[in-house]
Amino acid sequence: MIKKIHVRTGDEVVLLSGRDKGQKGKVIAVSPKEGKVIVEGRNMVSKHVKPRKAGEQGGIIKGESAVYACKVQLMCPRCKHPTRVGHSIEGAEKVRVCKKCGENV
Repeated sequence: MIKKIHVRTGDEVVLLSGRDKGQKGKVIAVSPKEGKVIVEGRNMVSKHVKPRKAGEQGGIIKGESAVYACKVQLMCPRCKHPTRVGHSIEGAEKVRVCKKCGENV
């Protein structure tokens, strides 16, 4: 079952827990099936890679790992605070709204 996720690709978010708690980053990927997001430059992990082709170099590569979507909170572009996301109907469209200042996100 696919769950609704309150953040989208390109959103600015703040991490709520873990070793990167309080740090901000941009969402690069969203996986609604797993309920996870990948935040640019946050939750970095080391991966040991074996060379696959002749001449290719192996080694330890650092990269971003997925984090549960419930562990991040959207940053409002207007009031610059972490906020919950509300929804509002404007015309025929459903838009996301900041719960602190009421501005469209």
